[in-house]
Amino acid sequence: MSTASRMAALIWRSAPLHIVAYLAVTVASGLTSVIVAWMTRSALDQLVSRGPLGVLVGLASGIAVWGMVGALTPRLGQYLHAELDRRVGLRAKDTLYAAVGRFGGIGRFEDPTFLDRLRMADMSATSSGQLVDATFLVVRSVLTLLGFLGSLAVISPWFTAVVLAATVPAFIVELRLVRQRTAMMWDISPMQRRELFYAGLLGTVQAAKEIRLLGLGAFLRERMLDEVRRGNAVRRRMDRGELLRQGGLIALAGLVAGGGLVWVIMSAGRGALSVGDVSMFVAATAGVQAAAAGLVGAIAQLRQQMLLLRHYHAVVTAEPDLRIPAHPRELPTLRRGIELRDVWFRYSDEHPWVLRGVNLFLPHGVTVALVGRNGGGKSTIVKLLCRFYDPTRGEIRWDGVDIRDVPVDQLRARLGAVFQDFMAYEFSAADNIAVGDLPALDDHDRIELAAREAGVHDTLAALPRGYDTLLTRAFRGQAESGEPQAGVALSGGQWQRVALARAFLRRDRDLVILDEPSAGLDAEAEHEIHTRLRELRAGRTSLLISHRLGTIRDAGHIAVLADGVIIEQGTHSDLIAADGAYAHLFTLQAASYAGAAEPSPEAGYTTTGQP
Repeated sequence: MSTASRMAALIWRSAPLHIVAYLAVTVASGLTSVIVAWMTRSALDQLVSRGPLGVLVGLASGIAVWGMVGALTPRLGQYLHAELDRRVGLRAKDTLYAAVGRFGGIGRFEDPTFLDRLRMADMSATSSGQLVDATFLVVRSVLTLLGFLGSLAVISPWFTAVVLAATVPAFIVELRLVRQRTAMMWDISPMQRRELFYAGLLGTVQAAKEIRLLGLGAFLRERMLDEVRRGNAVRRRMDRGELLRQGGLIALAGLVAGGGLVWVIMSAGRGALSVGDVSMFVAATAGVQAAAAGLVGAIAQLRQQMLLLRHYHAVVTAEPDLRIPAHPRELPTLRRGIELRDVWFRYSDEHPWVLRGVNLFLPHGVTVALVGRNGGGKSTIVKLLCRFYDPTRGEIRWDGVDIRDVPVDQLRARLGAVFQDFMAYEFSAADNIAVGDLPALDDHDRIELAAREAGVHDTLAALPRGYDTLLTRAFRGQAESGEPQAGVALSGGQWQRVALARAFLRRDRDLVILDEPSAGLDAEAEHEIHTRLRELRAGRTSLLISHRLGTIRDAGHIAVLADGVIIEQGTHSDLIAADGAYAHLFTLQAASYAGAAEPSPEAGYTTTGQP
């Protein structure tokens, strides 16, 4: 299906009755000015020739009625246009982001070209109702143009040809300008995204502390303004070109209209034309030029919307980013384990290898811990297990089934996870936990149980509206009295527990992934959380990633990853006995806790701060 036909079908499904009504209003609007012009001509000729009074009254009444129609149709059209914009925009956005949601992986969201295209597609979805407006404006302009051309041709066929010829340059120039405008929008899209990025840093609480502490406000503001200036320079060049070209077109139109007016007055002075003919000529000339200008503008707007729709169409019809199995297999209940076989991965052909032939087995019912320095590939393995990406080479098998042969939603329904970079949603406390398993959205008992297991129930229950309190100060909630109520900001450790509660909500999943689950917690809270997580992991297959090696020593199996390769694996005792990389890292951490530290500069001060 083509871009135009796909959007036409979407528009019709959005508001069929409104489209029919808008078309009727458009036709009436397009004919009104022509009908009034003809009635005015007849009325003037009747006055000059002293025609019957009844005819004059009838013409005057007709002019009044059609004048009223002409006054009402723009208002009715404005309402229908606004309603169409709302309905079509809603459906177009739904279709667009439903398509985005079908991308199973996350690679496209790390592609700047795709992000620019998505932004343009969103603009197209937001303004998709303008397609109807532009199309109907073409209809209205054509009706008006044909009506006035016919009227003008009755008086002067040769001048009609002159007026038509004068509109040709306008069509050519405007269509070229449309292509240039659309190209300009694509060119400045990266600048606008960066502008929004800097504005977000300057206007959100997440960055506020560091920006103020480090005095970055002026620096970031200048970066933002630099993007604005660059975008404005591109727009300015475009606007100057439009001004020169459209100024020339206006001068041409004025020259044609002025010459025609001189000719018609001279002809009337010689008695070749009547007063009604003069009024019709003036109205028709102005009407033809206005309708032609409206037609050119409508076609240009339609062309621009169609060019923008290419981005919308490209996103909506994009190929899947993950392989869809031709013959999907059922994912069995995990009984044996998950195996990574000779897994290689890199983000593109231009990037270095992140994983280089990883072989790892996660036995059923066992906690496997993955350790190593930052950048070693631990988080990449998590992404592959969740199938945010597929391996470049090799395979991942779930009880012998390649996970690429299973629908991705079915795989993820069997996983539970806590990520180090978890999301802090600006929702209520209850919703923030319930997103871990949406069927629990209205099940307060399940939500509260998960919060208790994560050790955050008392904190949430003590909030102004308990679990219904918004966990943000950027928006306002509503108290039972109906008064707006400010939300609450949690500490980092409290947010960590909320994220853990989501994992407890998915306790029945086959594989639990814990990527630094206690990051941001103090030592006592960390001990408590890991005690609770042991209960969560008991008898379940789990992958645990942590830089604090003391928290993983009880794992059933430990693998050490370095530069994309597993360099050693075994139990804690095995690895300590091997005296390799794991033993070295464990000894360093243990020494930092148990060993004697060098005296600090504050060692000579008492608790009161006095030497």
